[in-house]
Amino acid sequence: MKELMLGNKAAARGLYEAGCAFVSSYPGTPSTEITEEAVKYDEIYCEWAPNEKVAMEAAFGASLAGKRSFCGMKHVGLNVAADPLYTMSYTGVNAGLVIGVADDAGMHSSQNEQDSRHHAISSKVPMLEPADSAEAREFAMLAYEISEEYDTPVILKMCTRVSHCQSIVETGERTEHSKEYVKDIPKYVMTPANAIRKHPKVEERTARLIEYAEKSPLNRVEKGDGKIGIVCDSTSYLYVKEVFGESADVLKIGMANPLPVQLFKDFAASVEELYVVEELDPVIENHMKTIGLCPKGKDMLPITGEFSQNILRNAFGKEVPGGLSTDEEIPVRPPAMCAGCPHRGLFYVLAKNKCTVLGDIGCYTLAAGAPLNAIEMTLCMGASVSATHGYVKALGQEASEHTVAVLGDSTFMHSGMTGLADIAYNESASTVIILDNSITGMTGHQQNPTTGLNIKGEPAGKVDLEALVKAMGIKRVVVVDPYNLEECDKAVKEELKADEPSVIISRRPCALLKTVKHNPPIYVNPDKCKSCKACMKIGCPAISMKDKAVIDPTQCVGCGVCTQLCKFDAMEGGK
Repeated sequence: MKELMLGNKAAARGLYEAGCAFVSSYPGTPSTEITEEAVKYDEIYCEWAPNEKVAMEAAFGASLAGKRSFCGMKHVGLNVAADPLYTMSYTGVNAGLVIGVADDAGMHSSQNEQDSRHHAISSKVPMLEPADSAEAREFAMLAYEISEEYDTPVILKMCTRVSHCQSIVETGERTEHSKEYVKDIPKYVMTPANAIRKHPKVEERTARLIEYAEKSPLNRVEKGDGKIGIVCDSTSYLYVKEVFGESADVLKIGMANPLPVQLFKDFAASVEELYVVEELDPVIENHMKTIGLCPKGKDMLPITGEFSQNILRNAFGKEVPGGLSTDEEIPVRPPAMCAGCPHRGLFYVLAKNKCTVLGDIGCYTLAAGAPLNAIEMTLCMGASVSATHGYVKALGQEASEHTVAVLGDSTFMHSGMTGLADIAYNESASTVIILDNSITGMTGHQQNPTTGLNIKGEPAGKVDLEALVKAMGIKRVVVVDPYNLEECDKAVKEELKADEPSVIISRRPCALLKTVKHNPPIYVNPDKCKSCKACMKIGCPAISMKDKAVIDPTQCVGCGVCTQLCKFDAMEGGK
């Protein structure tokens, strides 16, 4: 049966057909839909883990038990999971274990633009790299065969375009796989004595995988006229085929690690000019240079951002077709927190109090933009808490009176807890604000350990945030409603004055949740409005100025935050 599928959906289909029985992931764009699609198959147990490290360790446990397993994440999530990954390369697996990682060239939804191929090289783990949805399914299935044949975890590297573009996929039937667990201390217990014996085996495995890469259909040559030879991978292959058609000789790399040697040399000898087209770092290009070849690559193509057909046309001196344009200058429309976002009121209070706000990863990071300009640092998941501790310890009491950490409930469970433990243990007068919006908002409303629901929306164990932070040694814990500006202002002022660690929980469900019932929209009484623009200070996209303030009733959820800013009672309704 043929079906048009997203790359992520196709990858999930490959997991299903390959007999995968266990999936543990942490949501991260552009990888999230792999797990969201896998959960639709009753044969696969699926879960959201608190973070990527836990997800990978859980998947390892399922593999150890003899069930084919998978864990998914975005590229920065692989950094979090690097600890188990590098040692799993030594232990190997029992049943097949596949790690799905999705890179984000162009940084559409990420804080950096790293190239995950480096993790595969450093951990000495094979990596497969599909170029479209059909290959996503095929490579996911093949990854399990390689994993069990070579006793290794296998990374399936997706990217934004492969994950979120659609192409035709021909589906098949599921084949069940299961292996018996056998106690093997030298294999699985990585004490130094056992690990020392394991490292040479990893190198032997790499040598065998290189032999496999030389002849594997994952890496294939497509003949052209013999003049230009292009080595490419992933979406770069699709751009090359669109720009050059059948004229160029193409060596398509589907196995990003380890890379072959003789295959490259033979291909180079068969063409007059040799090029490498690959997004981000020159991984393939550097490998080819190491084995004595001299391709052109990053000297003509960018090392940052996504490629496109026209980038290739420009680089190779081809004509770039004209595009449609408008004579009118269109104003930029930067992303903003949604109308009724529960975070908006809290950030308004922090900005009004001139707080130094160290932020975190989540949709609330948008508070760094105008008009709030409230967040001054965002590094990685959980860093707001640890960085605030260091900031306060470095600058002393004066800093503690105006500095706060801000992070979401899911981010706190991901990696904020350890930072809070550091604050409690080392007794810094730091104030941490947990934005509890009852969901993992940025990646599309996934459940997390604080919501009380599992990946299927069924009742699940629920972490009590107040009890948790108190158990960690935080004595000062206060809960506020971010729609109540006076309440938030009072709590922020009081906790910043405290000479001990404190936590403020800002609790209000995400305005976009289907379970949230909204008030009628607020409207502006033009007779009372003085055009003072006080209501514009919160940056709500439902409010605009057209001589007088105007509220778009199709966006307004009646949260009432703007009514608390208007000194002339011009904002009416909403109750």
